[in-house]
Amino acid sequence: METDHLSREFEIAREVQSRLLPQRVPQLDGLEIAAACIQARAVGGDYYDFLDIGPKQFGFVLADVSGKGIHAALRMATLQAHLRSQVINAPQDPLRVLKLVNRMLCESTDAGQFATLFLGIYSEGSRRLTYINCGHNPPLCVRASGAIDRLEATATVIGAFREWDCALGRTPLARGDLFVGYSDGLTEAMKDGEPFGETRLLAALRELSPQSPSRIVEELLRRVQEFCGGGSTDDLTLLVARAR
Repeated sequence: METDHLSREFEIAREVQSRLLPQRVPQLDGLEIAAACIQARAVGGDYYDFLDIGPKQFGFVLADVSGKGIHAALRMATLQAHLRSQVINAPQDPLRVLKLVNRMLCESTDAGQFATLFLGIYSEGSRRLTYINCGHNPPLCVRASGAIDRLEATATVIGAFREWDCALGRTPLARGDLFVGYSDGLTEAMKDGEPFGETRLLAALRELSPQSPSRIVEELLRRVQEFCGGGSTDDLTLLVARAR
């Protein structure tokens, strides 16, 4: 009976967390977007979100909260709530937003807890992506020319230090360029002690880059799960967008 009760509670938690993820993808003239999040357990600490920044702009976030299971899921929900509330107050000032979110996280979570986070704002007018990378896996920009750029960290992890600062990065997203953001569960998926790794990810992207973002997300997640035998021990989150 106790086991059945716990199973039901975890199922409810899974349903609640799934509703925190975006239920639809924004429709933009200049950007085609697809994303997915697969939790390794019933619930987890990975998430992605779309943010209301303003007309002709697309705001999004990828984050990975430290820890696993229900505790990570609760911190993920807290991070999402803090971020959404601050974006409403200052949609055009991402530096201020994340500084406030960092302070709120430090006040509401235990010492030693943190999150990696990537916040991006794409402007359709300028075709430019402005971003803050808080210790997250560097997203990849696969250029229409075939070149690949990595969007490296502009800050350390968020929520761990009260004295904390961040900086903006900027990169163009010209017609045909592909943005690929992901959590470490993708490249660190293991098979016999060997990770899937960035080399396999880059090879897959070079092969799949002509496909639609939704197809790329579907196929990349399939390949990672196939590589590790379907038994990934970490959450998998992937967001792909193509400028058009």
